[in-house]
Amino acid sequence: MDAVLQALADPSRRVVLGILRDHEATAGELADALPIARPGVSRHLRVLREAGLVDVRQEAQRRIYRLRPEALIGIDAWLDDYRDLWIQRLDALHTEIARGKKDGT
Repeated sequence: MDAVLQALADPSRRVVLGILRDHEATAGELADALPIARPGVSRHLRVLREAGLVDVRQEAQRRIYRLRPEALIGIDAWLDDYRDLWIQRLDALHTEIARGKKDGT
């Protein structure tokens, strides 16, 4: 999970994942979407591959990347406890707002 969190910490890598969430893309397409040099994009793609967040396949001279959403399952499970905490807090806030409206304040 640490490798996934470290990979997600970088804004450029999050942009790449956002693109791949919608469709597969070549390395060139991903590089065109980022304001950094291609060697930097290659390094970001390597980090994402090593974290298990993307897969790559070779088609002739092109490398096609795709998102591996299953790599995010561990993060989602870890966030569950925090989701529950926020749901409880938001429920309590809703209750207080409803009380205020009922009391006319």
